[in-house]
Amino acid sequence: MFISKIKIAFTLLITILAIDSYGQSNDFKVTLDAGHGDHDFGAVYSGRIEKNIALAIVLKVGKILEAQPKFDVIYTRKTDVFVDLVERANIANRANSHIFVSIHCNANRNTAADGTETYVMGMNKIASNLEAAKKENSVITLEKDYKRKYEGFDPNSPETMIGMTLMQEEYLENSISLASKVEEKFALLGKKLRHGGVKQAPFMVLHKAYMPRVLIETGFVSNPTEGDLLNSEEGQNDIAKAIADAIISYKLEFFGDGEVENVGEKPSQILKENTEKVNDAPVNDNKVGVKDAAAESIFKIQFLASQKKIALEPRNFKGLQNVSIVYEDNIYKYLYGETSDYEKAKNQLSEVKSKGYDSAFMIAFKNGKKISIQEATK
Repeated sequence: MFISKIKIAFTLLITILAIDSYGQSNDFKVTLDAGHGDHDFGAVYSGRIEKNIALAIVLKVGKILEAQPKFDVIYTRKTDVFVDLVERANIANRANSHIFVSIHCNANRNTAADGTETYVMGMNKIASNLEAAKKENSVITLEKDYKRKYEGFDPNSPETMIGMTLMQEEYLENSISLASKVEEKFALLGKKLRHGGVKQAPFMVLHKAYMPRVLIETGFVSNPTEGDLLNSEEGQNDIAKAIADAIISYKLEFFGDGEVENVGEKPSQILKENTEKVNDAPVNDNKVGVKDAAAESIFKIQFLASQKKIALEPRNFKGLQNVSIVYEDNIYKYLYGETSDYEKAKNQLSEVKSKGYDSAFMIAFKNGKKISIQEATK
């Protein structure tokens, strides 16, 4: 009897430990966001409805990822419901997601416009990028009390976001890497869908997601041919596979094929801290000293990231010389070149991409601290 009780107690202990271990599993968390929903239809052309297409693609992407080991998928919506833009980001924050992927369809009065576009958060002032942000950001006017909720942001003037507190720079590098992988996978679809590249724009849905995040315009519903592709089962399957493959590739590059080691501050904690500070923000305590103002900005090209340390020899980097390395967040990041000349840096970026490093991008430093490219080129 006594031995039997011990066996039962031992079994219960093992069960509890297994449950506890599962609850603390370090799966790679992806939040998928289907744009629009319910009374917010998004773009509508000849029966092609953006909210329905976006949701169908998201569910297909999720199904592929859920079949992968060590993946945990969170959805901002799985049905035809309306979700506030800031709540979409907060769903990802509360889940401590590693990436946030918002999926949409594009539209243009010019029905010949076609191709995909994958956006990262930023203040690029190219008119077409701002117009895309303006279209998606206009959704907030459907929300109750949006002027108070969005701190006076005017969706008709994306530039007003410049005056808001942004988190984009901390996650920009990884966001660009993820966006590049998405566009690279779209390119493999060949003639089915033209890939339009990675772009920057101030999208409100990306604004307060405290992690690498992208917004994917999967194609133009306004284009009859492309719109029919987006609205078809076959087209949605192709697009979903491309996005899922990009996410899997991103996870493998930055976190490997096993569990994810969580380092640094979690998005849920940042969300909590920012909520607490919202009414307690300092006036302007970021004064630039004379030394700071006089210092030159330094540009480098980041072209590779790996969990393994690679010897800094040209033969390991397709002949590239002057390669340096930094170790951040358990990842080795490899940088090429160093110059204070922005035009020279752009040439170096082209040189690196010509070697086959298509996801390479430029980064900038000032006084040893990383700064935005926009700030560096002022």
